[in-house]
Amino acid sequence: MAKMDRGSDALKNHLEGCSLMDIRQTRRGWLQDLMGCEARVEFRYFIGENQIAHSLEDSECCMRIWCSPCHPFTMEMKELNTDAEMVSMDRPCRCAMGGCKCCCYQEMTVSSGGQEIGSLKEDCWYCVPSFQVYDPDGTALYKIHPPTCCGGCCVNCCTEGNPCCGKGCCKVPFWVFPASQEQTDGDAPHVGKILKKPKSAMTEIFTEANAFDVIFPEGCSIAEKGTLIGSAIFINANFFEDGDGGSG
Repeated sequence: MAKMDRGSDALKNHLEGCSLMDIRQTRRGWLQDLMGCEARVEFRYFIGENQIAHSLEDSECCMRIWCSPCHPFTMEMKELNTDAEMVSMDRPCRCAMGGCKCCCYQEMTVSSGGQEIGSLKEDCWYCVPSFQVYDPDGTALYKIHPPTCCGGCCVNCCTEGNPCCGKGCCKVPFWVFPASQEQTDGDAPHVGKILKKPKSAMTEIFTEANAFDVIFPEGCSIAEKGTLIGSAIFINANFFEDGDGGSG
């Protein structure tokens, strides 16, 4: 099967012509959060206001408690009502994402319809976290990292119009660049975006639910869209799911 045709029928039916995916984490109960229970992560997927799919993390409880945010997990995005597989994500246990590493990079493999459609792998970075998206043959397709300033040495927290850092009331963008684009710092043009959206005050206080918009690059294939959906889950796992409030 040609790379362009990879992806399950359910994935193709929903993502053909789709330019934006809204991903919302299912809220845990406030009592569950206060007691420190590490529940499995669950997401719902929307195009516009219509939910099209859902997913639930499959992982060991002990690994979620002791190895968060680098615990291994698999997750299957299933079509709503039919449970037909759309995207499957496999994230092995690796060292937590961090600067100046020389090995054991964070990674994820994404498949659909029983075939790999892409993968993600953390880069070697120093000041600003970054990773790359690959096709099934290992060819780099996209670079992803937060917007930067100061010559690429710092994350630019003001690009979404809210000059503050961290989680909660702030938007946290990760910009998508073509892998061939050499200059990606500062105001360099980007082709797509994964945006961690602000929470409401009540959500922030009582739960750890996150939400993301995935804005797909124009002209990208169904397989690439599926892999970028996996990128949002990858970003959430690495930056927004650890017990101390995340590094993002």
